[in-house]
Amino acid sequence: MKQLTATQLKAWLDDPSREPPLLLDVREPWEFDVVRIPDAKLVPMRAIPARHQELARDAETVVICHHGARSYQVALFLEQQGFGNVINLYGGMAAWSRDVDPAAPTY
Repeated sequence: MKQLTATQLKAWLDDPSREPPLLLDVREPWEFDVVRIPDAKLVPMRAIPARHQELARDAETVVICHHGARSYQVALFLEQQGFGNVINLYGGMAAWSRDVDPAAPTY
């Protein structure tokens, strides 16, 4: 399982020479409403088994949750479904708020 830190993701998103990844946020809608990374797509963890077909199997996909545990489980599931470019955001939105955007709300 590939993982990256919040600061590594920020550097990727800020690099105009790199295609941005699909940011797949698997938190609950209320969590997404509190704080999110711009352009993230919300598909709650419980909906992934029914909706993973909506995602491009070959797209570089960074899976995001609050602390990194749910996203890790979703990333493993997606890999088992044949997705080849799945990356877990280590530390999740908590790390993003702490290390990248201290002004972002926390919960």
